[in-house]
Amino acid sequence: MKAKKILVMGVSGCGKSLIGSEIANALNLPFHDGDDYHPQANVDKMAKGIPLDDEDRQGWLETLNKVYTENEAAVIACSALKPAYRDILRQNNEELVIVYLQGSFDTIWNRMKVREDHYFNGCAMLESQFEALVEPVHGEALIIDISQDVQAVICDSLNAIKRLEELN
Repeated sequence: MKAKKILVMGVSGCGKSLIGSEIANALNLPFHDGDDYHPQANVDKMAKGIPLDDEDRQGWLETLNKVYTENEAAVIACSALKPAYRDILRQNNEELVIVYLQGSFDTIWNRMKVREDHYFNGCAMLESQFEALVEPVHGEALIIDISQDVQAVICDSLNAIKRLEELN
C-alpha cells in the first residue's frame, strides 16, 4: 500500500518543514506546512513567547485533519506533540503514516539559534515543547534520528516509509 497521507512531527526546530517538503517532493505528494494553518491569535501568542495550550491547538488540529480527509494525498508538517493531538489528525484518516523526527534539546536548540524570520522564538518556548512532548511509541510512528545531516534524515525517512509500504 502506497503511503499517501504522511504526518511529519516533532518539536519546533527539528526540521519538520524541510524534511516534510523533501519527503513530499520525493514521493510526488502535495506538502502543507501546519504552521501556515494557525489562526492569527496563535501566531501572535507564539511570537510573544507564550506557549500554546490544548484549547489553542484544538481548532488548528481539526483544520489539519480536514486537509487530510478532503484530499487524496498530503504530507503535513505538524508538531503533534501529544497522543490526543495525533488522535485528532487520525480521525477518519486511519491510513496516516507518522514520521517522528527525534532529537535532543541541545541539538535542536543549537539549530534554532541560527534560524531567522520564524515566529517561534526562544529557549523557553522550546523547553515548553519538550515538556509537552509525549513521544510516539514504536508501531505508532517511524522514529527518525535527526542528529545526522539533513540528507541522511531524508534518506532514512524515505527508506522507513518504503519498508512500511512493503509490509502493508
